[in-house]
Amino acid sequence: MIKGSTNGTSNRKLTIVLSVVLVLLVFGSLFVYVIYPQYIDMKSYQVYGGINEELKDSELFEDMQSGKSFCFMGDSITEGNETGYQWYRPLMPYIKGETKRLSHGGWTVKSLLINSENIPESDVYVIAIGINDVAYFWGEELCAETADDYIDMIDQLSQIIISKSPDAKLYFITPWILVDWGSEKDARGVEFREALINWCDESGYICIDPAPVMIPVMNEKDAYTFLLKDGVHPNGSDGVGLYSYAVLKAAHDMRSV
Repeated sequence: MIKGSTNGTSNRKLTIVLSVVLVLLVFGSLFVYVIYPQYIDMKSYQVYGGINEELKDSELFEDMQSGKSFCFMGDSITEGNETGYQWYRPLMPYIKGETKRLSHGGWTVKSLLINSENIPESDVYVIAIGINDVAYFWGEELCAETADDYIDMIDQLSQIIISKSPDAKLYFITPWILVDWGSEKDARGVEFREALINWCDESGYICIDPAPVMIPVMNEKDAYTFLLKDGVHPNGSDGVGLYSYAVLKAAHDMRSV
């Protein structure tokens, strides 16, 4: 009896293993660089719960549909988190006018003042700033010490914006929520948000507070469903959708009061 070579069998097994590994590598690369980014991009343009007639019933949505130019100002949440998704990205398909942005990761309201010469002319400004002030990341050099300091600088910022675009409409978004940062930071966040709401009421500007919409959703589910692992930034798959939804819902609720 003639016996087959064991080397031939081993070579065939090695070839099969290498082929399987190659297929897995190709599929893995395809998933990481093509399929998953497209999935995230698709999700990022979805507003949590969808854009229904209720969400369209707000002054903000009407401005978005009007063809007016929009300038979004803020910190890393406006600039785009580490995956590049700005909080307002899901709203972009509904904004008919030009969009501009003045934002940077780590910025505080004082940072916006320092860079105020770069504020572009626009019809509508949506300013979401304050999370780094609440967290007090950079200390007294760049952060507001108190809610009063924060409002003083917000007032200065509004005057500069109006000097550049006298007929502009200003929307202020209350500072983003910190998760698992302790009771002291929670209380500071509430204080800053309430101060901004009160100042806008007195000054005639529009303040949108998405926190009351977001907090129940984030409590019902795991908050980190909507956040990056840092517990700060909304993620691209769910967080920016929830944030955009909460902004629109809060804007609608203001009209219905």
